[in-house]
Amino acid sequence: MNIKRMQRGAIAALVLACLASPAYAQQAGTWTLGIGAHQVSPKSDNGTVLSGTADLEIDKAAQPTITFEYFVHGDIGIEVLAALPFKHDIDVVGAGRVASTKQLPPTVSVQYHFNSHGVVSPFIGVGLNYTAFFEEETRGALAGTSLKLKDSWGPAAHAGIDIPIGDHGAVRVDVRWMDIDSEVQLNGVKIGTAEIDPLVYGVAYVMQF
Repeated sequence: MNIKRMQRGAIAALVLACLASPAYAQQAGTWTLGIGAHQVSPKSDNGTVLSGTADLEIDKAAQPTITFEYFVHGDIGIEVLAALPFKHDIDVVGAGRVASTKQLPPTVSVQYHFNSHGVVSPFIGVGLNYTAFFEEETRGALAGTSLKLKDSWGPAAHAGIDIPIGDHGAVRVDVRWMDIDSEVQLNGVKIGTAEIDPLVYGVAYVMQF
């Protein structure tokens, strides 16, 4: 018996079965709830403070997330992203860890879903992000000082793919980009800007109602 031929046959049968499986399809007036987890990964160059003498490094963080999307058309939805607070450590190059902060990044996006009746459904979206920073703590070289990161508004982009499971559910794999630039204050005085601008990677289970 040819094992490789059996493997090829099994793969072909699986592909044909997937092609024959209808995807869950939305229409105007339906909405979805997504429950998953995302990792916020700031870009590598996070800006400078103290007149350009100190380079910032902001660490990545992961948390559970939730999304709500309402469809105004069969292929167009308005989505809101929410999450538990993300906590980021803040380093100064050469001085090590100097602080940490928490942030919440609620984001509203308008999204277009392609191939909504197919086996898989990619989508893209653009929107607006608001990031609120809070509970800053200092240590190391900044121990005993008061650090504040100001809240940020900026554009956001979203892309991903839905893989249907049953008639009313799908596994979603996605990535977001957010423009997050925060004014940094030390003892009430502006000392620079933290340029976070992260990519946000995630996976979720999406339920349709």
